[in-house]
Amino acid sequence: MTPHRKQATTTMALTMVAFALFVAVLFMVFFRVLGARAEPIAPGAIHVIDGDTIAVGPERYRLVGFDTPEAGPRARCPAERALAAQATQRLRRLVAAGGLDLAEVDCRCRPGTAGTPRCNHGRRCGRLTAAGRDVGELLIAEGLAQPYLYDPAHPAPPADWCGR
Repeated sequence: MTPHRKQATTTMALTMVAFALFVAVLFMVFFRVLGARAEPIAPGAIHVIDGDTIAVGPERYRLVGFDTPEAGPRARCPAERALAAQATQRLRRLVAAGGLDLAEVDCRCRPGTAGTPRCNHGRRCGRLTAAGRDVGELLIAEGLAQPYLYDPAHPAPPADWCGR
């Protein structure tokens, strides 16, 4: 085999490997997007725990993208406790109205902790929409939640609901 032909064969082999990797990545992205697709869910299948946590059967879901005030003993003041009750009631009304879709999403926890109490208190993560609108966006617009994107490397301090 001549050096020129050997180089052409090597180049073609590398091109084919690169193409195969490209197709594999597209395949993974395509199925990851499909896997995150929201599925319709009946209002009666959802039990609202608080303003940003629901249960579907035995599974609890932390709804992502927003944070609501803490209730009960975790509340830092009476105003936070009252806002937590309002957020919970509003989420219950949104769920009762129907038109729901729930998509399970990545919790973005530290590697190796997904599904354990060290990741989101053992809850799964999800996005819930009602009539095509993200419930978190609705609660934020109504002043009952704040935007919240979890970053395991830089956890945000709790929101100050008491100074409102």
